[in-house]
Amino acid sequence: MGALTVASPAMTAPTQGPFDLSVSMGPLPEGVEAIRELTLGEAFDTTAAAFPDQDAVVYADRNYRLTWRQFKEDVDRLARGLMGLGVAKGEKVAVWATNVPHWVTLQFATAQIGAVLLTINTNCKSAEIDYLLRQSETENIYIVDGVRDTDFVATLYELVPELRTQPRGELRAPRYPHLKRVLFLGPEKHRGIYAMPEVMALACTVTEEEYRDRQRQLSCRDVVNMQYTSGTTGFPKGVQLTHRNILNNGYWIGANQSLSSRDRVCIPVPLFHCFGCVLGVMACLNHGSTMVILEKFDPVNVMMSVERERCTALYGVPTMFIAVLEHPLFAKFDFSTLRTGIMAGSPCPAKTMSECVERMHMHEVTICYGLTESSPVMTQTRFDEPDMARKCSTVGRALPGVEVAVISPETGQIVPPDQPGELCCRGYLNMSGYYNLPAETAACIDPNGWLHSGDIGIMDAQGYYRVTGRLKDMIIRGGENIYPKEVEEFLHSMEGISDIQVVGVPSRTHGEEVAAFVVLKAGATLVEADIQDFCRGKIGRHKIPRFVAFVSSFPMTASGKIQKYKLREQAVELWPGAAKVEA
Repeated sequence: MGALTVASPAMTAPTQGPFDLSVSMGPLPEGVEAIRELTLGEAFDTTAAAFPDQDAVVYADRNYRLTWRQFKEDVDRLARGLMGLGVAKGEKVAVWATNVPHWVTLQFATAQIGAVLLTINTNCKSAEIDYLLRQSETENIYIVDGVRDTDFVATLYELVPELRTQPRGELRAPRYPHLKRVLFLGPEKHRGIYAMPEVMALACTVTEEEYRDRQRQLSCRDVVNMQYTSGTTGFPKGVQLTHRNILNNGYWIGANQSLSSRDRVCIPVPLFHCFGCVLGVMACLNHGSTMVILEKFDPVNVMMSVERERCTALYGVPTMFIAVLEHPLFAKFDFSTLRTGIMAGSPCPAKTMSECVERMHMHEVTICYGLTESSPVMTQTRFDEPDMARKCSTVGRALPGVEVAVISPETGQIVPPDQPGELCCRGYLNMSGYYNLPAETAACIDPNGWLHSGDIGIMDAQGYYRVTGRLKDMIIRGGENIYPKEVEEFLHSMEGISDIQVVGVPSRTHGEEVAAFVVLKAGATLVEADIQDFCRGKIGRHKIPRFVAFVSSFPMTASGKIQKYKLREQAVELWPGAAKVEA
Protein backbone atom coordinates (compact mmCIF):
# COMPACT_ATOMS: atom_id res chain seq x y z
CA MET A 1 0.00 0.00 0.00
CA GLY A 2 3.04 2.31 -0.15
CA ALA A 3 2.81 5.10 2.39
CA LEU A 4 -0.76 4.27 3.28
CA THR A 5 -1.21 2.38 6.52
CA VAL A 6 -4.61 0.69 6.61
CA ALA A 7 -4.03 -0.97 9.94
CA SER A 8 -1.10 -1.37 12.23
CA PRO A 9 0.66 -4.74 12.49
CA ALA A 10 -1.23 -7.59 14.11
CA MET A 11 -2.27 -6.75 17.61
CA THR A 12 -4.48 -8.82 19.84
CA ALA A 13 -6.79 -6.80 22.03
CA PRO A 14 -6.20 -7.28 25.77
CA THR A 15 -8.82 -9.49 27.37
CA GLN A 16 -8.73 -8.14 30.92
CA GLY A 17 -11.15 -5.28 30.15
CA PRO A 18 -14.94 -5.68 30.17
CA PHE A 19 -15.06 -6.22 26.43
CA ASP A 20 -12.95 -6.08 23.31
CA LEU A 21 -13.38 -3.45 20.65
CA SER A 22 -11.81 -3.15 17.25
CA VAL A 23 -12.46 -1.33 14.04
CA SER A 24 -14.01 -2.11 10.70
CA MET A 25 -11.88 -0.05 8.29
CA GLY A 26 -9.60 -2.24 6.19
CA PRO A 27 -8.11 -5.62 7.15
CA LEU A 28 -8.26 -6.27 10.88
CA PRO A 29 -5.62 -7.87 13.06
CA GLU A 30 -6.22 -11.57 13.62
CA GLY A 31 -8.54 -12.37 16.51
CA VAL A 32 -10.08 -8.91 16.81
CA GLU A 33 -13.82 -8.40 16.67
CA ALA A 34 -15.61 -5.91 14.43
CA ILE A 35 -16.21 -2.42 15.80
CA ARG A 36 -18.57 -2.25 18.75
CA GLU A 37 -21.68 -0.32 17.85
CA LEU A 38 -22.34 0.78 21.42
CA THR A 39 -23.49 4.02 22.97
CA LEU A 40 -21.44 5.41 25.83
CA GLY A 41 -24.31 4.54 28.16
CA GLU A 42 -24.23 0.89 27.14
CA ALA A 43 -20.46 0.75 27.57
CA PHE A 44 -20.69 2.52 30.92
CA ASP A 45 -23.31 0.10 32.24
CA THR A 46 -21.17 -2.85 31.10
CA THR A 47 -18.08 -1.59 32.93
CA ALA A 48 -20.02 -0.71 36.10
CA ALA A 49 -21.50 -4.21 36.16
CA ALA A 50 -18.10 -5.85 35.59
CA PHE A 51 -16.22 -3.95 38.32
CA PRO A 52 -18.86 -2.70 40.79
CA ASP A 53 -16.64 -2.59 43.88
CA GLN A 54 -13.48 -1.19 42.32
CA ASP A 55 -12.61 2.51 42.43
CA ALA A 56 -13.95 4.44 39.46
CA VAL A 57 -13.25 8.08 40.34
CA VAL A 58 -10.81 9.37 42.95
CA TYR A 59 -9.61 12.84 43.97
CA ALA A 60 -6.61 12.23 46.20
CA ASP A 61 -6.52 15.77 47.60
CA ARG A 62 -10.02 15.58 49.09
CA ASN A 63 -12.42 13.04 50.51
CA TYR A 64 -13.90 11.94 47.19
CA ARG A 65 -13.83 8.30 46.13
CA LEU A 66 -16.51 6.41 44.21
CA THR A 67 -16.65 2.78 43.20
CA TRP A 68 -18.09 1.97 39.78
CA ARG A 69 -21.38 1.03 41.49
CA GLN A 70 -21.54 4.35 43.35
CA PHE A 71 -20.48 6.25 40.27
CA LYS A 72 -23.26 4.63 38.26
CA GLU A 73 -25.81 5.60 40.92
CA ASP A 74 -24.71 9.23 40.67
CA VAL A 75 -24.72 9.16 36.86
CA ASP A 76 -28.22 7.66 36.69
CA ARG A 77 -29.55 10.10 39.26
CA LEU A 78 -28.18 13.11 37.40
CA ALA A 79 -29.35 11.75 34.04
CA ARG A 80 -32.89 11.30 35.29
CA GLY A 81 -32.74 14.70 36.99
CA LEU A 82 -31.81 16.33 33.69
CA MET A 83 -34.72 14.54 32.03
CA GLY A 84 -37.01 15.76 34.80
CA LEU A 85 -35.76 19.28 34.14
CA GLY A 86 -36.79 18.90 30.52
CA VAL A 87 -33.49 18.25 28.76
CA ALA A 88 -34.42 16.55 25.47
CA LYS A 89 -32.51 14.17 23.22
CA GLY A 90 -30.12 16.15 21.05
CA GLU A 91 -30.02 19.20 23.32
CA LYS A 92 -26.59 20.59 24.03
CA VAL A 93 -25.36 20.80 27.60
CA ALA A 94 -22.31 23.03 27.77
CA VAL A 95 -19.87 22.71 30.65
CA TRP A 96 -17.57 25.61 31.51
CA ALA A 97 -15.72 24.21 34.48
CA THR A 98 -12.45 22.94 35.86
CA ASN A 99 -12.04 19.21 36.61
CA VAL A 100 -14.42 19.31 39.59
CA PRO A 101 -15.75 15.94 40.87
CA HIS A 102 -19.12 16.04 39.10
CA TRP A 103 -17.56 16.82 35.69
CA VAL A 104 -17.30 13.15 34.70
CA THR A 105 -20.71 12.46 36.24
CA LEU A 106 -22.15 15.03 33.84
CA GLN A 107 -20.21 13.54 30.93
CA PHE A 108 -21.91 10.16 31.31
CA ALA A 109 -25.29 11.50 32.46
CA THR A 110 -25.69 13.52 29.26
CA ALA A 111 -24.62 10.50 27.20
CA GLN A 112 -27.22 8.30 28.93
CA ILE A 113 -30.09 10.55 27.78
CA GLY A 114 -28.84 11.48 24.31
CA ALA A 115 -27.79 15.03 25.13
CA VAL A 116 -24.61 16.51 23.62
CA LEU A 117 -21.91 17.54 26.08
CA LEU A 118 -20.31 20.74 24.83
CA THR A 119 -16.98 21.32 26.53
CA ILE A 120 -15.71 24.88 26.98
CA ASN A 121 -12.12 25.95 27.52
CA THR A 122 -11.77 27.37 31.03
CA ASN A 123 -9.53 30.15 29.66
CA CYS A 124 -12.44 31.62 27.70
CA LYS A 125 -13.50 35.15 28.51
CA SER A 126 -16.81 36.96 28.13
CA ALA A 127 -16.61 37.67 24.39
CA GLU A 128 -15.61 34.08 23.67
CA ILE A 129 -18.47 32.68 25.75
CA ASP A 130 -20.84 35.00 23.92
CA TYR A 131 -19.60 33.62 20.59
CA LEU A 132 -19.82 29.99 21.69
CA LEU A 133 -23.34 30.32 23.11
CA ARG A 134 -24.57 31.87 19.90
CA GLN A 135 -22.66 29.73 17.39
CA SER A 136 -23.46 26.45 19.15
CA GLU A 137 -27.12 27.33 19.82
CA THR A 138 -26.66 25.86 23.29
CA GLU A 139 -29.78 25.12 25.32
CA ASN A 140 -28.07 24.46 28.68
CA ILE A 141 -24.83 25.52 30.34
CA TYR A 142 -23.16 24.26 33.51
CA ILE A 143 -20.64 26.50 35.26
CA VAL A 144 -18.49 26.71 38.39
CA ASP A 145 -17.43 29.80 40.34
CA GLY A 146 -14.55 30.66 38.06
CA VAL A 147 -10.85 30.35 37.41
CA ARG A 148 -8.13 32.79 38.45
CA ASP A 149 -9.21 36.25 37.23
CA THR A 150 -12.47 35.14 35.59
CA ASP A 151 -15.73 34.95 37.55
CA PHE A 152 -17.94 32.53 35.60
CA VAL A 153 -21.11 33.39 37.53
CA ALA A 154 -20.63 37.14 37.03
CA THR A 155 -19.88 36.54 33.36
CA LEU A 156 -23.16 34.69 32.85
CA TYR A 157 -25.09 37.43 34.68
CA GLU A 158 -23.44 40.00 32.41
CA LEU A 159 -24.24 38.06 29.24
CA VAL A 160 -27.69 36.88 30.36
CA PRO A 161 -29.06 39.59 32.69
CA GLU A 162 -32.48 37.93 32.45
CA LEU A 163 -31.17 35.30 34.89
CA ARG A 164 -31.60 37.77 37.74
CA THR A 165 -35.26 38.54 37.04
CA GLN A 166 -36.88 35.58 35.28
CA PRO A 167 -38.08 32.42 37.05
CA ARG A 168 -35.97 29.34 36.52
CA GLY A 169 -37.43 27.17 33.81
CA GLU A 170 -38.84 30.21 32.03
CA LEU A 171 -35.64 31.81 30.77
CA ARG A 172 -36.08 33.95 27.68
CA ALA A 173 -32.90 35.71 26.55
CA PRO A 174 -33.26 37.60 23.24
CA ARG A 175 -29.52 37.45 22.57
CA TYR A 176 -29.49 33.68 23.09
CA PRO A 177 -32.87 32.42 21.87
CA HIS A 178 -31.89 28.76 22.28
CA LEU A 179 -30.70 29.07 25.88
CA LYS A 180 -33.14 27.49 28.36
CA ARG A 181 -31.19 26.80 31.54
CA VAL A 182 -28.07 27.80 33.44
CA LEU A 183 -26.88 25.27 36.03
CA PHE A 184 -24.14 25.13 38.65
CA LEU A 185 -21.81 22.13 38.86
CA GLY A 186 -21.91 22.05 42.65
CA PRO A 187 -24.19 22.65 45.66
CA GLU A 188 -24.00 26.46 45.70
CA LYS A 189 -27.17 28.41 44.91
CA HIS A 190 -27.29 31.46 42.64
CA ARG A 191 -30.28 33.48 41.45
CA GLY A 192 -31.81 31.99 38.30
CA ILE A 193 -29.34 29.08 38.29
CA TYR A 194 -30.07 25.44 39.17
CA ALA A 195 -27.77 23.87 41.79
CA MET A 196 -26.62 20.27 41.44
CA PRO A 197 -28.66 18.91 44.42
CA GLU A 198 -31.81 20.45 42.93
CA VAL A 199 -31.26 18.69 39.61
CA MET A 200 -30.45 15.39 41.33
CA ALA A 201 -33.65 15.68 43.36
CA LEU A 202 -35.71 15.75 40.17
CA ALA A 203 -34.67 12.16 39.40
CA CYS A 204 -37.74 10.95 41.27
CA THR A 205 -39.99 12.60 38.67
CA VAL A 206 -38.74 10.26 35.92
CA THR A 207 -39.65 6.58 36.04
CA GLU A 208 -37.20 3.80 35.31
CA GLU A 209 -39.19 2.90 32.21
CA GLU A 210 -39.09 6.49 30.91
CA TYR A 211 -35.33 6.51 31.46
CA ARG A 212 -34.85 3.21 29.62
CA ASP A 213 -37.15 4.32 26.82
CA ARG A 214 -34.96 7.38 26.25
CA GLN A 215 -31.89 5.17 26.06
CA ARG A 216 -33.56 2.88 23.52
CA GLN A 217 -33.92 5.89 21.22
CA LEU A 218 -30.17 6.44 21.03
CA SER A 219 -27.70 5.36 18.35
CA CYS A 220 -23.94 5.05 18.62
CA ARG A 221 -23.74 7.30 15.56
CA ASP A 222 -25.45 10.16 17.38
CA VAL A 223 -23.29 13.14 18.28
CA VAL A 224 -22.48 12.90 22.00
CA ASN A 225 -19.72 15.47 22.38
CA MET A 226 -18.88 18.87 20.90
CA GLN A 227 -15.46 20.37 21.45
CA TYR A 228 -14.48 23.77 20.21
CA THR A 229 -11.05 23.89 18.66
CA SER A 230 -8.59 25.99 20.60
CA GLY A 231 -9.00 28.92 18.26
CA THR A 232 -5.28 29.39 17.63
CA THR A 233 -6.27 30.49 14.14
CA GLY A 234 -9.58 32.09 13.23
CA PHE A 235 -12.79 31.59 15.17
CA PRO A 236 -13.23 28.34 17.13
CA LYS A 237 -15.23 25.62 15.41
CA GLY A 238 -17.47 23.09 17.14
CA VAL A 239 -16.16 19.59 16.41
CA GLN A 240 -19.00 17.06 16.56
CA LEU A 241 -17.98 13.63 17.85
CA THR A 242 -20.20 10.56 18.10
CA HIS A 243 -20.43 7.74 20.67
CA ARG A 244 -18.78 5.50 18.07
CA ASN A 245 -15.94 7.98 17.50
CA ILE A 246 -14.75 8.41 21.05
CA LEU A 247 -15.66 5.02 22.52
CA ASN A 248 -13.64 3.06 19.97
CA ASN A 249 -10.80 5.56 19.96
CA GLY A 250 -10.67 5.39 23.75
CA TYR A 251 -10.46 1.61 23.63
CA TRP A 252 -7.35 1.52 21.47
CA ILE A 253 -5.71 4.36 23.40
CA GLY A 254 -6.08 2.23 26.53
CA ALA A 255 -5.14 -1.01 24.79
CA ASN A 256 -1.90 0.52 23.56
CA GLN A 257 -1.02 1.24 27.20
CA SER A 258 -2.15 -2.29 28.20
CA LEU A 259 -4.66 -0.77 30.62
CA SER A 260 -6.85 -3.06 32.70
CA SER A 261 -9.00 -2.91 35.82
CA ARG A 262 -5.76 -3.13 37.81
CA ASP A 263 -4.57 0.25 36.55
CA ARG A 264 -4.96 3.63 38.23
CA VAL A 265 -4.56 6.53 35.83
CA CYS A 266 -3.55 9.99 37.08
CA ILE A 267 -5.34 12.62 34.96
CA PRO A 268 -4.13 16.19 35.61
CA VAL A 269 -5.02 17.41 32.10
CA PRO A 270 -8.22 19.40 31.39
CA LEU A 271 -11.36 17.32 30.96
CA PHE A 272 -12.78 19.90 28.54
CA HIS A 273 -10.06 18.82 26.11
CA CYS A 274 -9.84 15.50 24.26
CA PHE A 275 -6.75 14.65 26.29
CA GLY A 276 -8.87 14.48 29.43
CA CYS A 277 -12.29 13.33 28.30
CA VAL A 278 -11.18 10.80 25.65
CA LEU A 279 -7.56 9.74 26.22
CA GLY A 280 -8.29 9.77 29.94
CA VAL A 281 -11.93 9.02 30.67
CA MET A 282 -12.76 6.90 27.61
CA ALA A 283 -9.60 4.79 27.95
CA CYS A 284 -10.43 4.09 31.60
CA LEU A 285 -14.08 3.34 30.80
CA ASN A 286 -13.16 0.75 28.19
CA HIS A 287 -10.78 -1.12 30.49
CA GLY A 288 -12.33 -0.64 33.93
CA SER A 289 -9.38 1.45 35.12
CA THR A 290 -9.54 3.94 37.99
CA MET A 291 -9.54 7.66 37.17
CA VAL A 292 -7.41 9.64 39.63
CA ILE A 293 -8.37 13.17 38.66
CA LEU A 294 -6.88 16.54 39.61
CA GLU A 295 -9.03 19.67 39.52
CA LYS A 296 -6.12 21.55 38.00
CA PHE A 297 -2.48 20.83 37.26
CA ASP A 298 -0.10 21.31 40.15
CA PRO A 299 3.20 19.41 40.19
CA VAL A 300 3.10 18.71 43.92
CA ASN A 301 -0.50 17.50 43.75
CA VAL A 302 0.45 15.28 40.80
CA MET A 303 3.32 13.72 42.75
CA MET A 304 1.18 13.31 45.86
CA SER A 305 -1.65 11.70 43.87
CA VAL A 306 0.69 9.26 42.15
CA GLU A 307 2.25 8.20 45.46
CA ARG A 308 -0.91 8.10 47.60
CA GLU A 309 -3.07 6.28 45.03
CA ARG A 310 -0.22 4.12 43.72
CA CYS A 311 -0.95 5.21 40.17
CA THR A 312 0.33 3.06 37.34
CA ALA A 313 -0.16 5.63 34.59
CA LEU A 314 0.32 9.39 34.32
CA TYR A 315 -0.87 11.76 31.60
CA GLY A 316 0.48 15.17 30.65
CA VAL A 317 1.84 17.52 28.03
CA PRO A 318 5.65 17.79 27.94
CA THR A 319 5.67 21.03 29.95
CA MET A 320 3.79 19.24 32.77
CA PHE A 321 6.34 16.44 32.92
CA ILE A 322 9.17 18.99 32.87
CA ALA A 323 7.52 20.83 35.80
CA VAL A 324 7.38 17.60 37.80
CA LEU A 325 10.90 16.44 36.92
CA GLU A 326 12.45 19.80 37.78
CA HIS A 327 10.46 20.42 40.97
CA PRO A 328 12.61 20.80 44.10
CA LEU A 329 10.50 18.20 45.94
CA PHE A 330 10.73 15.56 43.19
CA ALA A 331 13.06 13.30 45.20
CA LYS A 332 10.65 13.25 48.14
CA PHE A 333 7.99 11.25 46.27
CA ASP A 334 7.67 7.60 45.28
CA PHE A 335 7.04 6.96 41.57
CA SER A 336 7.81 3.24 41.66
CA THR A 337 4.24 2.19 40.84
CA LEU A 338 4.23 4.03 37.52
CA ARG A 339 4.78 2.02 34.36
CA THR A 340 2.90 3.76 31.53
CA GLY A 341 0.93 6.85 30.57
CA ILE A 342 0.67 9.32 27.74
CA MET A 343 2.75 12.31 26.75
CA ALA A 344 0.95 14.32 24.09
CA GLY A 345 -0.41 17.74 23.14
CA SER A 346 2.88 19.04 21.72
CA PRO A 347 6.16 17.49 20.54
CA CYS A 348 8.01 15.63 23.27
CA PRO A 349 11.71 16.42 23.77
CA ALA A 350 13.72 13.21 23.69
CA LYS A 351 15.52 14.20 26.89
CA THR A 352 12.23 14.64 28.76
CA MET A 353 11.03 11.25 27.57
CA SER A 354 14.25 9.59 28.70
CA GLU A 355 14.00 11.21 32.14
CA CYS A 356 10.39 10.02 32.54
CA VAL A 357 11.55 6.48 31.80
CA GLU A 358 14.63 6.59 34.01
CA ARG A 359 13.52 8.75 36.94
CA MET A 360 9.75 8.11 37.03
CA HIS A 361 9.80 4.41 36.07
CA MET A 362 7.52 5.04 33.07
CA HIS A 363 9.18 2.36 30.95
CA GLU A 364 5.94 1.77 29.02
CA VAL A 365 5.02 5.42 28.45
CA THR A 366 3.36 6.13 25.11
CA ILE A 367 3.06 9.06 22.72
CA CYS A 368 -0.24 9.90 21.05
CA TYR A 369 -0.80 12.06 18.01
CA GLY A 370 -3.96 13.41 16.44
CA LEU A 371 -6.37 16.30 16.58
CA THR A 372 -9.81 16.96 18.01
CA GLU A 373 -11.37 16.29 14.62
CA SER A 374 -10.00 12.70 14.70
CA SER A 375 -11.52 11.88 18.09
CA PRO A 376 -8.54 12.60 18.66
CA VAL A 377 -5.85 9.91 18.24
CA MET A 378 -4.73 8.58 14.88
CA THR A 379 -1.26 7.25 15.81
CA GLN A 380 0.31 6.02 19.04
CA THR A 381 3.44 4.28 20.23
CA ARG A 382 2.84 0.99 22.06
CA PHE A 383 3.54 0.19 25.70
CA ASP A 384 5.84 -2.67 24.66
CA GLU A 385 7.79 -0.70 22.05
CA PRO A 386 11.32 -2.17 22.33
CA ASP A 387 13.09 0.63 20.48
CA MET A 388 13.50 3.64 22.78
CA ALA A 389 14.73 5.76 19.87
CA ARG A 390 11.43 5.20 18.10
CA LYS A 391 9.49 5.93 21.29
CA CYS A 392 11.31 9.25 21.63
CA SER A 393 11.46 10.37 18.02
CA THR A 394 8.15 9.18 16.52
CA VAL A 395 4.44 9.37 17.29
CA GLY A 396 4.07 5.65 16.67
CA ARG A 397 1.98 3.76 14.17
CA ALA A 398 -1.60 4.10 13.02
CA LEU A 399 -4.20 2.76 15.45
CA PRO A 400 -5.62 -0.60 14.31
CA GLY A 401 -8.13 -0.10 11.53
CA VAL A 402 -7.28 3.57 11.05
CA GLU A 403 -5.96 4.70 7.68
CA VAL A 404 -3.13 7.22 7.88
CA ALA A 405 -1.44 8.70 4.83
CA VAL A 406 1.22 11.30 4.11
CA ILE A 407 -0.17 13.40 1.28
CA SER A 408 1.63 16.01 -0.78
CA PRO A 409 0.00 19.45 -0.28
CA GLU A 410 1.03 20.34 -3.84
CA THR A 411 -0.19 17.26 -5.76
CA GLY A 412 -2.74 15.71 -3.40
CA GLN A 413 -1.03 12.35 -3.92
CA ILE A 414 0.24 9.94 -1.26
CA VAL A 415 4.02 10.26 -1.06
CA PRO A 416 6.55 7.41 -0.63
CA PRO A 417 8.09 6.54 2.75
CA ASP A 418 10.59 9.04 4.15
CA GLN A 419 9.11 11.89 2.12
CA PRO A 420 7.40 14.81 3.92
CA GLY A 421 3.78 15.71 3.36
CA GLU A 422 0.58 16.46 5.24
CA LEU A 423 -0.58 13.82 7.73
CA CYS A 424 -4.14 12.73 6.95
CA CYS A 425 -6.44 10.03 8.30
CA ARG A 426 -9.80 8.41 7.66
CA GLY A 427 -11.98 5.81 9.30
CA TYR A 428 -14.32 5.47 12.26
CA LEU A 429 -12.42 8.23 14.08
CA ASN A 430 -13.27 11.12 11.75
CA MET A 431 -15.64 13.72 13.19
CA SER A 432 -19.13 14.02 11.79
CA GLY A 433 -18.39 17.67 10.97
CA TYR A 434 -18.12 21.19 12.36
CA TYR A 435 -21.37 22.43 13.85
CA ASN A 436 -23.26 24.62 11.35
CA LEU A 437 -20.11 25.10 9.24
CA PRO A 438 -20.44 22.93 6.11
CA ALA A 439 -17.85 24.83 4.09
CA GLU A 440 -15.24 24.51 6.84
CA THR A 441 -16.08 20.81 7.19
CA ALA A 442 -15.55 20.28 3.46
CA ALA A 443 -12.22 22.09 3.66
CA CYS A 444 -11.07 19.75 6.44
CA ILE A 445 -12.35 16.42 5.04
CA ASP A 446 -11.73 16.01 1.32
CA PRO A 447 -14.01 14.15 -1.14
CA ASN A 448 -11.99 10.97 -0.63
CA GLY A 449 -12.71 11.01 3.10
CA TRP A 450 -9.24 12.10 4.19
CA LEU A 451 -9.22 14.36 7.23
CA HIS A 452 -6.38 16.86 6.80
CA SER A 453 -4.40 17.59 9.95
CA GLY A 454 -2.44 20.62 8.79
CA ASP A 455 0.69 18.93 10.18
CA ILE A 456 3.78 18.00 8.19
CA GLY A 457 5.01 14.49 8.78
CA ILE A 458 7.01 11.55 7.48
CA MET A 459 6.37 7.81 7.59
CA ASP A 460 9.27 5.37 7.60
CA ALA A 461 9.31 1.97 5.96
CA GLN A 462 8.12 0.29 9.18
CA GLY A 463 5.00 2.46 9.43
CA TYR A 464 6.22 4.82 12.18
CA TYR A 465 5.27 8.47 11.83
CA ARG A 466 7.19 11.58 12.77
CA VAL A 467 5.63 15.03 12.97
CA THR A 468 8.09 17.57 11.64
CA GLY A 469 5.98 20.72 11.94
CA ARG A 470 2.81 22.54 11.00
CA LEU A 471 2.29 23.58 7.41
CA LYS A 472 2.09 27.16 8.59
CA ASP A 473 5.00 26.73 11.03
CA MET A 474 7.56 25.69 8.42
CA ILE A 475 10.30 28.29 8.00
CA ILE A 476 11.57 28.95 4.48
CA ARG A 477 14.94 30.68 4.55
CA GLY A 478 16.49 31.43 1.20
CA GLY A 479 14.50 28.63 -0.40
CA GLU A 480 15.52 26.08 2.27
CA ASN A 481 12.73 24.43 4.24
CA ILE A 482 13.44 24.44 7.98
CA TYR A 483 11.25 22.40 10.30
CA PRO A 484 11.17 24.07 13.75
CA LYS A 485 10.92 20.74 15.56
CA GLU A 486 14.31 19.65 14.24
CA VAL A 487 16.02 22.75 15.68
CA GLU A 488 14.05 22.46 18.93
CA GLU A 489 15.05 18.81 19.42
CA PHE A 490 18.71 19.65 18.87
CA LEU A 491 18.73 22.56 21.32
CA HIS A 492 16.94 20.50 23.98
CA SER A 493 20.24 18.65 24.39
CA MET A 494 22.02 21.84 25.47
CA GLU A 495 22.81 22.09 29.15
CA GLY A 496 20.77 24.79 30.90
CA ILE A 497 17.80 24.78 28.51
CA SER A 498 14.48 23.65 30.00
CA ASP A 499 12.27 24.22 26.96
CA ILE A 500 12.49 25.93 23.57
CA GLN A 501 10.24 26.98 20.71
CA VAL A 502 11.44 28.01 17.25
CA VAL A 503 9.53 30.26 14.83
CA GLY A 504 10.21 32.26 11.71
CA VAL A 505 10.82 36.02 11.55
CA PRO A 506 10.27 37.93 8.28
CA SER A 507 13.56 38.79 6.55
CA ARG A 508 14.05 40.98 3.50
CA THR A 509 17.14 39.13 2.30
CA HIS A 510 16.18 35.54 3.10
CA GLY A 511 12.39 35.59 3.31
CA GLU A 512 12.54 34.32 6.90
CA GLU A 513 15.09 33.96 9.66
CA VAL A 514 15.07 31.48 12.54
CA ALA A 515 14.14 32.83 15.99
CA ALA A 516 14.30 30.86 19.24
CA PHE A 517 12.34 31.48 22.44
CA VAL A 518 14.19 29.81 25.31
CA VAL A 519 13.13 28.87 28.85
CA LEU A 520 16.19 28.32 31.05
CA LYS A 521 16.51 25.88 33.92
CA ALA A 522 16.68 27.38 37.40
CA GLY A 523 20.11 28.86 37.99
CA ALA A 524 21.24 28.65 34.37
CA THR A 525 22.76 31.70 32.71
CA LEU A 526 23.02 31.75 28.94
CA VAL A 527 23.15 34.51 26.34
CA GLU A 528 22.23 34.57 22.67
CA ALA A 529 25.80 33.85 21.54
CA ASP A 530 25.91 30.68 23.68
CA ILE A 531 22.93 29.27 21.81
CA GLN A 532 24.42 30.10 18.43
CA ASP A 533 27.88 28.77 19.34
CA PHE A 534 26.34 25.48 20.49
CA CYS A 535 24.75 25.07 17.06
CA ARG A 536 27.76 25.89 14.91
CA GLY A 537 29.20 22.88 13.21
CA LYS A 538 26.40 20.66 14.46
CA ILE A 539 23.40 21.76 12.42
CA GLY A 540 23.15 23.55 9.09
CA ARG A 541 24.13 27.22 9.17
CA HIS A 542 20.73 28.22 7.84
CA LYS A 543 19.07 26.48 10.82
CA ILE A 544 21.02 28.33 13.52
CA PRO A 545 18.74 30.83 15.32
CA ARG A 546 19.52 34.32 14.08
CA PHE A 547 17.57 35.74 17.02
CA VAL A 548 17.15 34.44 20.58
CA ALA A 549 14.81 35.60 23.35
CA PHE A 550 14.89 34.25 26.91
CA VAL A 551 11.41 33.92 28.41
CA SER A 552 9.86 32.45 31.55
CA SER A 553 7.05 30.64 29.72
CA PHE A 554 5.28 30.27 26.40
CA PRO A 555 1.76 31.43 25.51
CA MET A 556 -0.47 28.35 25.70
CA THR A 557 -4.03 27.21 25.33
CA ALA A 558 -5.61 25.78 28.50
CA SER A 559 -5.06 22.29 27.09
CA GLY A 560 -1.29 22.83 27.04
CA LYS A 561 -0.75 23.53 23.34
CA ILE A 562 1.83 26.20 22.65
CA GLN A 563 0.42 29.04 20.56
CA LYS A 564 3.18 29.54 18.04
CA TYR A 565 1.27 32.22 16.21
CA LYS A 566 1.60 34.38 19.32
CA LEU A 567 5.33 33.71 19.42
CA ARG A 568 5.57 34.78 15.77
CA GLU A 569 3.72 37.98 16.66
CA GLN A 570 6.12 38.57 19.56
CA ALA A 571 9.09 37.93 17.27
CA VAL A 572 7.98 40.66 14.87
CA GLU A 573 7.70 43.08 17.82
CA LEU A 574 11.02 42.04 19.35
CA TRP A 575 13.01 42.24 16.13
CA PRO A 576 11.29 44.83 13.92
CA GLY A 577 14.50 45.34 11.97
CA ALA A 578 14.71 41.70 10.92
CA ALA A 579 13.29 42.49 7.52
CA LYS A 580 16.24 44.85 6.98
CA VAL A 581 18.99 42.54 8.26
CA GLU A 582 21.60 41.66 5.68
CA ALA A 583 23.29 38.27 5.46
